[in-house]
Amino acid sequence: MKEMTATEFSTLLLSEAPPVMIDVRESHELIHGMIEGAIHIPMNEIPARLEELGPYQNKTVAIICRSGKRSAQVGQFLEHVGFNDVINLEGGMNSWAIDVDTTMSTY
Repeated sequence: MKEMTATEFSTLLLSEAPPVMIDVRESHELIHGMIEGAIHIPMNEIPARLEELGPYQNKTVAIICRSGKRSAQVGQFLEHVGFNDVINLEGGMNSWAIDVDTTMSTY
């Protein structure tokens, strides 16, 4: 799994082949902001909703959470079940809020 800083990730989002983004935070955390275009699937729902993610198995998939810890666990799980190109947003949404989109809050 690749680790990517918020600044590196923001550049990747502007590329011709942006990743599929999966935000694994809990619903109540989304009030702090969400990257536009991200798919929200709470971490504990990932195994049950794996079929829903099947079309993305051979695409670049970026996993996002608050600090990068839960997303790293989900990323490892996705690699284990056959996802080929997984990115973890290092520092999660807190880093995104500090380095990229200061209109979002950290928590």
